[in-house]
Amino acid sequence: QVQLVESGGGLVQPGGSLRLSCVASGFTFSNYVMSWYRQAPGKERELVAFITSGGSTNYADSVKGRFTISRDNAKTTYLQMNSLKPEDTAVYYCNAKGSTIATIRYQYWGQGTQVTVSS
Repeated sequence: QVQLVESGGGLVQPGGSLRLSCVASGFTFSNYVMSWYRQAPGKERELVAFITSGGSTNYADSVKGRFTISRDNAKTTYLQMNSLKPEDTAVYYCNAKGSTIATIRYQYWGQGTQVTVSS
């Protein structure tokens, strides 16, 4: 059974930090690109950052220099968020997308974790 379980969201003041975690199970982690998406109220879901199994990363312009995505051999993907702004408020979703010929058709989502940046 495939699962992506996110944690680490919460309420933080502007300028603060949070670290989100996403624990994967039920699939071969190394065959998937891991990403974080977010969706704010009334807006479309947007890609925040992704990381390949080889460690290559890419970020949305709005978070470059503030957020860092990483992954480890324990099937966990992290999103370190620093210098948070009110506009970072959203539900953050973990995503796994197949990156091999055998897995390219597969994509999985976590249930989401709420991040609220407010004073």
